[in-house]
Amino acid sequence: MERPSALPASAKAAGRPAGRRDPFLDNAKYLTIVLVGVGHLWAPMQGDSRAAGALYATVYAFHMPAFIVISGYLSRSYEGTPRQIVRLVTGVLVPYLAFQTVYTLFMRWLDNPQREFHYQEPGFALWFLVALFVWRLTTPVWKNLRWPVPVALAIAVGASVTPSVGNDLDLMRIAQFLPFFVLGLQLRPEHFALVQQRAARWLAVPVTACALLLAYWAVPRMSSGWFLREKSAAEMGVPAWVGATMVLAVFGCGLVLTACFLAWVPRRHMWFTTLGAGTLYAYLLHVYPIKLSRELDWYSLDWVGHPAGRVALTVLVAAMMTLLCTSPVRKLFRPLMEPDMPWFFRGGRRTGVATHGKRPRRGHRAA
Repeated sequence: MERPSALPASAKAAGRPAGRRDPFLDNAKYLTIVLVGVGHLWAPMQGDSRAAGALYATVYAFHMPAFIVISGYLSRSYEGTPRQIVRLVTGVLVPYLAFQTVYTLFMRWLDNPQREFHYQEPGFALWFLVALFVWRLTTPVWKNLRWPVPVALAIAVGASVTPSVGNDLDLMRIAQFLPFFVLGLQLRPEHFALVQQRAARWLAVPVTACALLLAYWAVPRMSSGWFLREKSAAEMGVPAWVGATMVLAVFGCGLVLTACFLAWVPRRHMWFTTLGAGTLYAYLLHVYPIKLSRELDWYSLDWVGHPAGRVALTVLVAAMMTLLCTSPVRKLFRPLMEPDMPWFFRGGRRTGVATHGKRPRRGHRAA
């Protein structure tokens, strides 16, 4: 048994050689991306029972906040250097444009042959790439503010009470999830060590149980839309002060449950640790089977309504997310996800653009 004083791998990251990956962070990324896929599976079933709604609300309260906090933490070194800008464009912006195009073609085939190409309106789940691009691009600003998290919270609250913040580029979500990214920028390895202490781990159990009970109580009284953070207070049908209060409340809830989640993330190398390198692949690729299941109304099948059927589907989606994180899938889709574009940038290798089929050695990505 490990001693209570033992630090998670992330707490030793300061002495980690450049390019070495932290198993704690990879484990956290893999587990969060599995929860993202499972959450999308559960979304159409949340209204079937109060218990299902409570479980859905609890997962949605923290799965994206946890993923975004980790993304912020892994963006701490971003300073806007030419090499970093190249990686931001080729690793975030280009994949967004590519997958938005693919998604539009997919929806034309599946549902609407007349669907137009709207790059200012991200398709299902693609908002995260736009958000990550904006957040990382503004990282130098957040790193130089005296009170970055309160400022980010003020922006989130301001957006929630401003109905004119529309759907273009999903700016409402970008603003309301921003505090989690900015918080991640402020974290250090010792903060992860703190939540992984034995006392914190055991405290996480009753806290999570209380969250489930609170969610069960709240299901008939509160819209789960608050956790999606895609609508203003007016669109949610509440006064501005209620909207502002809810933004702060769901931030606090997401923060507490993220800490509870991280407390139980394994710190050592596990069988799934290497899959943490492929979480963005899984995030973008799982969209299509999930969307297909909704549009073809697979949820209306009799066996899906039974508890055993739902458990089986949950296991199936977890396995799918695992598969989408694997190395063969990453190699297959790398031209879309991490394209080599030396012809597009000045400086070639000097800006960090891989040429002649060779890639610079990489540590963690921000997602």
